[in-house]
Amino acid sequence: MSKAALILFAHGARDPEWAEPMRRVGAALRQQAPELRVELAFLEFIQPGLRECAESLLGEGFERIVVLPMFIARGGHLKRDVPLLLDELRRGHPRACFELAAAVGEAETIVQAMAAHALTVAGG
Repeated sequence: MSKAALILFAHGARDPEWAEPMRRVGAALRQQAPELRVELAFLEFIQPGLRECAESLLGEGFERIVVLPMFIARGGHLKRDVPLLLDELRRGHPRACFELAAAVGEAETIVQAMAAHALTVAGG
């Protein structure tokens, strides 16, 4: 079994507090699965970027890196930008395995959680 890590990958924002929910998800994952290496990376504005994060993990001996987009849906960044970044990483690190998961917001459990929250907000 190869040494694996999970990167929670988010868009990023000029306001660093924007990343707090992603930090909370990362902390919850670390608590629930302490054996799983979990890092955060961002497309822009907040560091580290995806490339820097992945290369740091590779430098620590991780051989399989799963990138989980913390996006509501698969838009332009996930259709164009992220595949290009991963292709570049694959070319530079041919022995490593990079996997791109579906956007977190497309998972049925997340859709149902958002619907439940919306009902709570609406008073239902």
